[in-house]
Amino acid sequence: MGHTYPGATVPFGAVQLSPETDTLSYEVNGKYNGDVYKYCAGYKYEDKTITGFSHTHFSGTGHSDLGDFLIMPTQGKLQLNPGTANNPKSGYRSAFSHANEVAEAGYYKVKLDDDNITAELTSTARVGMHQYTFPKSDQSHIILDLMAGIYNYEEKNVWTYIRVVNDTLVTGYRQTNGWARTRTVYFAMSFSKPFKSYGRKSYDPKQAYRGFWGKFNQDKNFPEIAGKKLKMYFDFDTQEGEKVKIKFALSPVSQENALQNMRTEIAGWDFNKVKAQAQSVWNKELNKIQVTTSNDNKINFYTALYHAFINPTTYTDVNGEYKGLDQGIHKADGFTNYTTFSLWDTYRALHPFFNIMQPGRSNDMVKSMMAHYDQSSLHMLPIWSHYANDNWCMSGYHSVSVIADAIIKGTYNGDPNKALDACIATAKHRDYEGIGYYMDLGYIPADKSGVSVSNNLEYSYDDWAIAQLAKKLNRTDVYNEFIKRSKNWRNNWDKASGFMRPKLADGTFKKEFDPKDTEGQGFIEGNSWNYSFFVPHDPASLIEAMGGKAKFTARLDTLFTMHLPDEFFAHTEDITREGIIGGYVHGNEPAHHIAYLYNWTDQPWKTQAQVRHILNMQYKPTADGLGGNDDCGQMSAWYMFSSLGFYPVSPGSDIYSLGSPSVNNAVLNLENGKTFTVEAIKQSDKNIYVQKVVLNGKEITNHQIKHADITNGGKLTFYMSAKPKK
Repeated sequence: MGHTYPGATVPFGAVQLSPETDTLSYEVNGKYNGDVYKYCAGYKYEDKTITGFSHTHFSGTGHSDLGDFLIMPTQGKLQLNPGTANNPKSGYRSAFSHANEVAEAGYYKVKLDDDNITAELTSTARVGMHQYTFPKSDQSHIILDLMAGIYNYEEKNVWTYIRVVNDTLVTGYRQTNGWARTRTVYFAMSFSKPFKSYGRKSYDPKQAYRGFWGKFNQDKNFPEIAGKKLKMYFDFDTQEGEKVKIKFALSPVSQENALQNMRTEIAGWDFNKVKAQAQSVWNKELNKIQVTTSNDNKINFYTALYHAFINPTTYTDVNGEYKGLDQGIHKADGFTNYTTFSLWDTYRALHPFFNIMQPGRSNDMVKSMMAHYDQSSLHMLPIWSHYANDNWCMSGYHSVSVIADAIIKGTYNGDPNKALDACIATAKHRDYEGIGYYMDLGYIPADKSGVSVSNNLEYSYDDWAIAQLAKKLNRTDVYNEFIKRSKNWRNNWDKASGFMRPKLADGTFKKEFDPKDTEGQGFIEGNSWNYSFFVPHDPASLIEAMGGKAKFTARLDTLFTMHLPDEFFAHTEDITREGIIGGYVHGNEPAHHIAYLYNWTDQPWKTQAQVRHILNMQYKPTADGLGGNDDCGQMSAWYMFSSLGFYPVSPGSDIYSLGSPSVNNAVLNLENGKTFTVEAIKQSDKNIYVQKVVLNGKEITNHQIKHADITNGGKLTFYMSAKPKK
């Protein structure tokens, strides 16, 4: 689990150069192939073969795309099909062993056993660099598979173009119709030594019209190739131990820009120098937080920090150009444009984490969202931004949370009123996911939407975030409108059953209702037991609705201790028993704030106990160490916040709720030059309870700190004990 990849990337880089371990199709016999879900990141630890190394990957997602420009070095008889996992020698794939595999920040190395080739990978922001150590052979090959991809299917490749400029340089592009339906990626590929020959194989079906290109033999040493399904190969003579290197640059704009990216970021052929640069950049980023804790916790913490700094990804060439949603070429003026916004996940903790540790990049990310809005034909902020597309995945309009949080915390330096206007326009887009019903009725009818309840709850939170931004900007009419909308969660609250429940268009609650079930109950990636606690912006009102603090506490206790029957897992791809605690599902994001809700009751020590339980159970320094998909860094951000002892229950507020730190000491080196230190005196696996919290010498009694308390610098001290302070 986790759906992360082990390959080479730099912080927020456009290139993610990583191995693929199989070639499963998205569909089999016209139906979804459930096994493909295991390959969202291209790499599955249990596999025994590698099919090649491609340049784009998602980190931690539960759906996928990408896997562009797969390269595989081989020697001996040329094979252009990938073969099978059971018989790797039937194709260009190779067996490998984890014993001969190295994964570091910015560097990956593996021995390809079948051809006795050592593969090494590193990268810059926009260029992947390969180094392949070959045996002596007059039949050494580099395969460029332009059909390969993740979540692949028969019609995914729309068009491919290759231009062989000379015997060391190849350029081209690939357009695909996947999660992003108009995604075009341009490339420039340079070899460290000339190839002696090259060719292609086309797998295109016969067309009614093919033009007059048949005058040429395009299969061998022909410099301009185009088609839907193409594979290229490049032949070399190699000496024993000879290293053949490749620089592979990407661009969203043009072949020329890809070549400029390459020449700007990697001028020569010193692989070790590029590797050292990548690791130096990572070391700088990872040293922004210095923790003292147990060895396992330290591995977990820096793994989380690494994963949190992978996404969103750079979507700007070195000259500032990028392709917009309008398919036009734009120039990012004074900011880096980003894509890969998995906002349903990341608004909760990752973007708030950036407002502390990456405020400069957070500012650019909000500017990227505003550029997205300006270029959108629907005049909407991003839902799930992906390579000049919105793939519209998941629910809510959580850009508004990220924008409000950044402005309220002083991160965004653009026009805040224009940003608020974009939030309002998005929240009033009536024909998107039931917003019209939500505005008219105060809820979304279950007979009109399969995710009616979760959408209503998420819109209610988002509207609260808009109201907070309006309040800051003294736009009282907007505040009044959206603070009223933020109470719409009450319309799905069924006092009789004690749960959030789907409501029909006639105003009655749906009769068939099981709060444990995840199917057909009006929720996305969750059930009513988890979603009934999703009012992060107003826990006090939720507690009142549930009958007061004592009953609310008992409900929380039941969530963390109940037993879910096996049928709960019948329709879930990403959640297993290892990913839950009682009925609490940590591997899916809607419940991420729930452990902190005890702070609003008379038993806040239970927040401390549950947070530490989650930290220990759901994060381990092993290959299967995540209790669910990392989701572009959200799971990792939860870990870091919680291990530091505080968490943003409701982004859009400047308040963090206190928990139980698992670090002994942490120093946050902030961009403004100040430091914020967390100290947990007598913290241990047994001493998980907080006896006293002191901020800069003053005791805290309300279980919270403010954003300014962190950014102003200072020291937060927790005094820990084995016994709860009741």
